[in-house]
Amino acid sequence: MFRSFLPRWRRKRALRSAQVLDDVVNSQVAHLPLMPADLRRRHADHLAELVLLAQAYRHYAKGWISRRELERRSSAALPRLEESGGLGSVQLTDAE
Repeated sequence: MFRSFLPRWRRKRALRSAQVLDDVVNSQVAHLPLMPADLRRRHADHLAELVLLAQAYRHYAKGWISRRELERRSSAALPRLEESGGLGSVQLTDAE
């Protein structure tokens, strides 16, 4: 287990980032039942990816993972969120 001292501002910033991601997921999850099945599946996968990223930020804030590991997880999530046929960032954050 990685355990190091994180400055308070970094912990708060990581927790705020996690909360923003949670807010995006919470605002979009209600739209899932209204979507066609294929679009719903992709949208749900993208939202799940955001949940995992928020969890990584929380783990970083607690000192359970290093900044390098957080960056690795973030970098790994981006291609999955941008994969062809996926939803654009505007579609993930707007109800349109």
